Amino acid sequence: MSAAFDLVVAGSGIAGLTAALTSARLGRKTLVLTGDILGGQLLSINKIDGYPGFPEGIAGYDLCPIAQEQAAAAGAEFSATELTRIAPADRSWHVSAGDGEEYVARAVIVATGAGLKQLGIPGEERLFGKGVSHCASCDAPLLRDKVAVVVGGGDSAAQEALTLAESAARVILLHRGAALGAQADYCARVRGNNRIEVRYNTVAEEILGAGKVTGVRVRDQASGTAADLEASGVFVYIGLQPNAAVLDGRVALDPTGRIVTDAAMRTRVPGLCAAGAVRSGWPGRAVASAGEGAAAAISVDRYLKDEGSWPTG
Repeated sequence: MSAAFDLVVAGSGIAGLTAALTSARLGRKTLVLTGDILGGQLLSINKIDGYPGFPEGIAGYDLCPIAQEQAAAAGAEFSATELTRIAPADRSWHVSAGDGEEYVARAVIVATGAGLKQLGIPGEERLFGKGVSHCASCDAPLLRDKVAVVVGGGDSAAQEALTLAESAARVILLHRGAALGAQADYCARVRGNNRIEVRYNTVAEEILGAGKVTGVRVRDQASGTAADLEASGVFVYIGLQPNAAVLDGRVALDPTGRIVTDAAMRTRVPGLCAAGAVRSGWPGRAVASAGEGAAAAISVDRYLKDEGSWPTG
């Protein structure tokens, strides 16, 4: 027989973990499907700034285990598998997991996050793990006294460039735009770091190397001039691709593929919420993800008290 829960949370980033903590504290029987690795994209973040309670910042690989411990202490249960399918089942949800387990949940919160987008250029896939990376905190020590290239212009690209600059002799930040899109604090720190060079209006066209990365072919968009840069590592941070495919068309998605909700994190489908990077309108901050997770859990709790409270129009 399927195990029954008030709420199943899919995803173990800070949105999912905060949802589980909030739900369990509200007295709801709660299960979190964590996937293989707890923490989502935050796992590779060396320092999360602006999170209340941590004035010096906190590493993502510390924050998420802390949240999990709190949720578990409040009564939430965890399973190291992922959501593979949900289907309506008599005013509840039939939830299938990757380990073959089946659950019945009165409500579901989808907090499956997003994966890093790829450039889609020659050499990227072939050299992944051989100099092409998405984790500066993991690989920066391997680039001591070498040159690293970061592709992107947002918060993640700026943060990872700063992390790499602690080890690499030189970091070249390639951005296709005329100005970085990162928050002001990161931009100021990048500009003030003499190991980081920012090249604006520049795109990467090919990652070079046989068995390992040896360079990047780039093109200046203004002049059209191409050049080869010597580099031992390439780190790609050009945005996120939401992990919403598991919903299989059950809810509306925005043009970026994120789940559409109202301000209370509710989709148009009763008992189904979304929170974090998979949700349309997500502000792109860890603290916002935590708030969305809590809001979704509160919406579920109110729904379970009064099933007529869910907006469907």
